[in-house]
Amino acid sequence: MNTSTAAGQERKAPGRPRSAQADETILDAVLALLGEGQSAAAVSIEAVAARAGVGKATIYRRWPNKEALLIDAVRAMKGPLPELAGHSVREDLIALVQANRTARAQRHSKVTACLMPELLRDDELSRMYRDFIEPRREVTRQVLRRGIETGELRPDLDVELTQIMLSAPGMMQSIFHFNLAIPEDRFAETLVDAVLRGAAA
Repeated sequence: MNTSTAAGQERKAPGRPRSAQADETILDAVLALLGEGQSAAAVSIEAVAARAGVGKATIYRRWPNKEALLIDAVRAMKGPLPELAGHSVREDLIALVQANRTARAQRHSKVTACLMPELLRDDELSRMYRDFIEPRREVTRQVLRRGIETGELRPDLDVELTQIMLSAPGMMQSIFHFNLAIPEDRFAETLVDAVLRGAAA
């Protein structure tokens, strides 16, 4: 079955309504299995169905294959991006950093760590993950480009590099607790202000 089918789209059999509660239960089952240390390769539709208390057919009515199911689980883990006010580059960037540090995202940080080796080994899974994450990155790029246009940011700012500088530290702290000397309190504000010291006009 074509793995390029867009994750998150409606995938239901004719005449059979899709249950949001069942979707959530299935995705939570995937995250639970990954959080227990199972690799993405080891997670099976059978295991997900057993953990969620549903039949395999229920899963296949919603997702064409395991890869699409995994990506939707990551989508559920991260949650939606916030609606940005658009008044201040600093405020919008803080909101975007905080969106990746919600209580749900923090609870599932181990899942992201378990997925990383799989993304390196599985080209198709890696492509699907990039397809999911790229629109989120583009939101940050748009904020940075807007800041250049309004004069809040330097005209020669490297947008791609700055986007990485804003996202990578949060991932390192959430997943690996990389530097215990950095307090969690006001992390987003501290990170954004540190980056803006070099990026501001």
